[in-house]
Amino acid sequence: MTDKKLSPPSQPEAEEAVRVLLRWIGEDPDRPGLRRTPARVVSAYKDWFIGYETDPVALLGSSFQKVDHYDEIVTLRDIEFESHCEHHMAPMIGHVHLAYLPGEKLAGISKLVRVVDAYAKRLQVQEKFTTSIAQCINEALAPRGIAVVVQAQHECLTTRGVHKKSVQMVTSEMLGAFRDDESIRSQFLNSL
Repeated sequence: MTDKKLSPPSQPEAEEAVRVLLRWIGEDPDRPGLRRTPARVVSAYKDWFIGYETDPVALLGSSFQKVDHYDEIVTLRDIEFESHCEHHMAPMIGHVHLAYLPGEKLAGISKLVRVVDAYAKRLQVQEKFTTSIAQCINEALAPRGIAVVVQAQHECLTTRGVHKKSVQMVTSEMLGAFRDDESIRSQFLNSL
């Protein structure tokens, strides 16, 4: 499989694709309530999937500060996110909890949140989403350890198929000290 970049269709082509789907479900895309729907859907997709235009590692590139004797866990809890699963393009909504043990660098917390957003605004499977966040922070900050836990509700499970409303999926990625040292991992997990 290659990673070649496909050139995107034009705005009119994308809107025509929405019109095709409207006809496919039995709707008339030219009826008054739906005439502007194709443009609205394309605009929404631009917002929902803006993460493809963002380099998450670059977000962290300019935020480093030298660590001045700080060697404890830095934790961010309850970072809200909205994403879409790549299997059904249905929303998945939840929270990311992340922590790192600084090495030589600290990052601004808003930059860490932006990394979460950059990955969330792409088609995802939750496992890949979790790992991508951890690997990005690990690569950019070179911390002694990184931990990411993602809790999400998947609309493909709640609004179709088995229709289970209260199921949450939980995934985690632990690197460095969080993987190797049970006491550090427990300290993070207990803080959640």
